[in-house]
Amino acid sequence: MWEKLSFPWGLRATRYLAAVGVVLLLVMQQGCYYVQATRGQLEMWRKERPVQEVIGDPATAPELASRLQLLQEARDFASDTMLLPDNDSYRGYADLERDYVLWNVIAAPEFSLQPKTWCYVVVGCLGYRGYFARENAEKLAAKLKADGYDVFVGGVPAYSTLGKFDDPLLNTMLTRGDTDLVALLFHELAHQQMYIKDDTAFNESFATAVAELGVQRWHAERGSTELAQKWLEHERRNAEVMALFSSARDELQSVYQSAFTDVQKRARKQQILSQLLADANAGRGDAVNGTHGELNNARLAAFAMYSDFVPAFRAAFANCKSDWQCFYWQVERLADLPYEQRRQALARLSGQHDARPAS
Repeated sequence: MWEKLSFPWGLRATRYLAAVGVVLLLVMQQGCYYVQATRGQLEMWRKERPVQEVIGDPATAPELASRLQLLQEARDFASDTMLLPDNDSYRGYADLERDYVLWNVIAAPEFSLQPKTWCYVVVGCLGYRGYFARENAEKLAAKLKADGYDVFVGGVPAYSTLGKFDDPLLNTMLTRGDTDLVALLFHELAHQQMYIKDDTAFNESFATAVAELGVQRWHAERGSTELAQKWLEHERRNAEVMALFSSARDELQSVYQSAFTDVQKRARKQQILSQLLADANAGRGDAVNGTHGELNNARLAAFAMYSDFVPAFRAAFANCKSDWQCFYWQVERLADLPYEQRRQALARLSGQHDARPAS
């Protein structure tokens, strides 16, 4: 049922019928959450045009045409050099006329860093729940807060259907600088290369690592020395902040597992989070997306999903002497392991040298 669905550009009605048929099956199994997901997917298809058509349209703003051309070059590089899936994903463009394509809700108990999970057909259990309308995300967030959870709602510029459909480029992606934009494209394609059920941290850390490693190669092959240096500096700042987050999580975990009363735990939790916020922003500006504002267990859980195992994947890439095919084979071996053994293997890899290139 879930072979890749690919259709000619002119047959959008066929695509609509395919998605509607899928969602009817899902609604029978999982309920009405999938209705909004299908509406969001249909909206993208309705507004989607082939990228080359948009680039060649005299009505297209020159800046938009230039950025779409950059993304097509990066798309070719992703398949030709990084050996990421070569398909029709990111060969179309849709302007959704809003800032984000999705809003993700992440929640964690008051005294736990383990995110709440939601389980779905096909993709398994995830540490977040996504909505195409912000008001729906905020509605769920309010309910979870009333139930005592720490909650974070974050806008999402892009997402992957894991190769089930051909994903388009979106206007929501284009608010980023060129390097971050290319990294986002590599990140989303990485989800098509490797995705395993019920392990959000593995999937997101893998995609983050692929994006980082891919951008380094991208700049190197294009001779963009200055841009490469800026990217490395950006990554170093992120690594510094992530180290602060990791240390704070360790402190919080110790507090949550202690014999303190709830009142004492709340007080100590607030002290740790306040210090983390001050340290993360001191002299760094917005080094990591959204370090300004309130921090809570849900925010820390979100950062962990995208960063905890990046050092492990860096080490695997270095062990393969930067060979992409070898790297993906190593990642497949990790993915085949049972959950606990996979965690142990990732921890061992993380303990190896940091494969981040020197400046």
